[in-house]
Order: sequence, then structure tokens, then C-alpha cells
Amino acid sequence: MTHPLANRAAIAGIGQTEFSKESGRTELQLATECVKAALDDAGLTAADVDGLVTFTLDSSEEMEVGRNLGIDRVSFFSRVPYGGGASCAVVTHAAMAVASGLADVVVCYRAFNERSGMRFGSFTNSLTSLPLFLSFYAPYGLMTPASWVAMQAHRYMHEYGATNEHFGAIAVVDRQHAATNPGAWFYERPITLDDHQQSRWIVEPVLRLLDCCQESDGGVAIVVTSAERARDLRQRPAVIAAASQGAAFDGEMMTSYYRDDIAGLPEMRVVGDKLWAMSGLEPAAIDTAFLYDHFTPFVLMQLEELGFCARGEAKDYATVERLSLGGELPINTSGGLLGEAYIHGMNGITECVRQLRGTAVNQVAGAEVALATAGTGVPTSGLILTRG
Repeated sequence: MTHPLANRAAIAGIGQTEFSKESGRTELQLATECVKAALDDAGLTAADVDGLVTFTLDSSEEMEVGRNLGIDRVSFFSRVPYGGGASCAVVTHAAMAVASGLADVVVCYRAFNERSGMRFGSFTNSLTSLPLFLSFYAPYGLMTPASWVAMQAHRYMHEYGATNEHFGAIAVVDRQHAATNPGAWFYERPITLDDHQQSRWIVEPVLRLLDCCQESDGGVAIVVTSAERARDLRQRPAVIAAASQGAAFDGEMMTSYYRDDIAGLPEMRVVGDKLWAMSGLEPAAIDTAFLYDHFTPFVLMQLEELGFCARGEAKDYATVERLSLGGELPINTSGGLLGEAYIHGMNGITECVRQLRGTAVNQVAGAEVALATAGTGVPTSGLILTRG
């Protein structure tokens, strides 16, 4: 039986600002710029928009974005929590609104000055100023995403014999793709595995500097409407064949250390199972993927949880050759969060759309099915998109 959400909605427009380390403007301006760019891309105007979705972390309030763009009638608005775990979920919420008739044109956006604004690890010495979930960890030095991820990744290394050199393959692939993408921060700056192994330790023996994503300023927006309407608009649509969110028992925000097994990402298994069931596809059908690459070890874990290889086998599966353009599963073809920019994964979704349109800088020949995942270590989300 066909799932009621499958293939009902599509991404009709994408837009972004430049990606930088110092935008020089407010987050609200970044948000309005990328939303306008996405509407222009779709051939729509602010008057067509009746839905807005963003992250709970986004500082640009929906009605302020609407006021600045001239969006005057909104019948659906929503926010999704859990940081980068929300990236595919905002599109999921938009698709549900369109499929149910709550809205006709929904814009998803994320805009921030993450590099020039508040930076991780810059909390004051007062414990009363810390987010509640950090109160058990920050007094002992666990104050950054790298330190939180390293706890799980170290256990993964112990269980399956993975090394930091295995993780380095992801960094090499991403930087290789970024090097040929003029919009990427690391354009014309590829790295070798030796470069990766020579970069300084952040958390020894798990994460080196080149295992960690960037901090970026910028904004990305995505326009979602019905698949039928999208086919009459300016761009070839990317049809939302499947969409899911996923949470798992005993999970926390980046610090799920009290499970019986911390060498995996069960939230992504929930997402993957739903995506395959909803779409009727299997991993072998995926032509290209954006796998959320905030830290390289979690990319290997995602490959396992999504069924591209068995548990513990990603260290051998995730080779530079297999994951690069021209390989069996090209990933993060714009450079990903490591090489292009860190906009909470939204720029990975737009790259999947470009691949399906046939307009990507690093184009996968004949790409018809793309997979995108959201942030890991938290309740997360995912999408399967097909060429419309």
C-alpha cells in the first residue's frame, strides 16, 4: 500500500547566501535573502507563500521574515528541535502540510552567524549560565560537540577496530568535492590522507582537526509545494519520495551515554527503516547521498544504520574510491559540512536537489534518487528525493 505522504510533495526552489566566516549582516537579513532566492528559483513570489518552517534554534522569527518579504497570509508554521537533527525534518513538516492541504507553498529556512556569533566552548565560568543538558558534563570539560561525539566514537573504535585513519577517508572525499565547488569555503583546497593524519588532535585518539566540520555564517532556504504544482514551475522538481524523523530509547542531546550500546546511532536506524518502507526502495537504489558530516566517525555509523553495510563494516566499506564522484556511492558532492559550509545540513539537501536537476558542479551522471540525512547524536531525520 502506498504511503499517504510518498510522492505527494516536492522541492520546487532552493536558495542560499554566500557561505563565510563573517557575514557582516544580521541573521534576519540572511534569512530573508535566502528565502527570496529560493522563491525566485522556483518562479514564485512572497504572495504565493502560506507556510514557514524553521529550527527551534533559529533567531529569525517567522512573522519577521514574512514582514520583511511581504508574506501576508500564513496558514501553517512550525519549528523543529534538536539542532542539526532538524534539517530534513523541516522539509518533512512542509511536505505534511502540503499533502494534508494545510498549506500550498511552504518555505523552510535556516540562517545564522555561527562563526562570527556565539561559538561552542565559549560559555562563561558560571554553571548557572549553561544549558541544562550540559550540567552533568561541562564541569568535567565536556563542553563542545567534538568532546561529546568522541565518547561514542571511541567506543565504536574499540568495538570494531576502526582507526582515525579510517575516519580520514570521509574528510578526504569531502575536501576533494569542495575543491571543485566555487561556492565551497575550501574551494581549490583538497587534502590527502597524509594531510589528515598530520592535522592536530582535537580529542586523541579519536578526532583530528580535519575530522571536524566548519563553523559558518550563511542561510539556506527550500520551497516545498505539491508535486503536481511543482511540475509547472520554473525548475525540475525533486519529489519527496520518503521523509521521516527518528528518536530512540534513552537518547539525549549529543550525550546518549547510558544506553547498553553506545557504538551506534539507533535514531538513524529508525529513520532509515521508515525511509525504505515509505519509498519501497533499498540502499542499492541510491545514486548519491548527503550524509551529515559534522564529525567523520558518525558518517561511518550512518552507513551501517542505513543498511549500506553491516554493523562494524563501514571502516572497510567507506573508501575514498567508493564515496567519491564516479564511485559506487558518491557522498557530499558539494563538499559537505567539512568542505562547503556548516548550515546545519540544509546545504546538503540543496545539493541533492541540484543533483536531481542535473545542475550540480560535481554532477553524478544520471542521478535519479538521492538520500539526505540530518544531524546525528540527536533525534534526527532523513529524506529520499527522486527526479521529478
